[in-house]
Amino acid sequence: MRPDLAPICEWIKPQSRILDLGCGDGTLLDYLSTHAGVRGYGLEIDPANVARCIARGINVIQADIDFGLPEFETNSFDHVVMTQALQALERPDEAIAEILRVGRTGIVTFPNFGHWRVRLGLIAGRMPVTPALPSRWFDTPNIHLCTVDDFEALCASRGWRILDRHLLSRAHREGVASRLAPNLMTEVAMYLLEAPAQR
Repeated sequence: MRPDLAPICEWIKPQSRILDLGCGDGTLLDYLSTHAGVRGYGLEIDPANVARCIARGINVIQADIDFGLPEFETNSFDHVVMTQALQALERPDEAIAEILRVGRTGIVTFPNFGHWRVRLGLIAGRMPVTPALPSRWFDTPNIHLCTVDDFEALCASRGWRILDRHLLSRAHREGVASRLAPNLMTEVAMYLLEAPAQR
């Protein structure tokens, strides 16, 4: 299991129904089904990853998250998870709205563009390359990068409740620095969300 996926497991209750958006090779769903008895589906656009999911016995649908989740009914999952994909979407705000329509809670993770390493790169006059953002400007899939402050402002403006969050360092650990200066010291941000207005 990737280190950045481990904190997510704390938020997933045993026997939950899960939808994993951008599920990659199915690592998270495979782990959760084995260790927590979850049931669910993965959505993945890459045909090679879809094949890997199938080989693992993961229920997977080849789909593009940017087109929404019209095939799923409101509140059809306990949790909808999207890890490290928010910044690669055409309309991240619409994707989160769909996550919170389909799931009772949403779990979203993203690299924090406000981290000090990113700022240092920008001060030097270059697009930053960091452990959380390893691609160069010309070959990156990222089109909508945001900071912790940007994300929390979006949640506040849409009425999405932040039930919990993990603000992680490069080593995927929480520490005093990220608690004192979250927008400056967080490299990877993880949020557990709910949309009370829709419940």
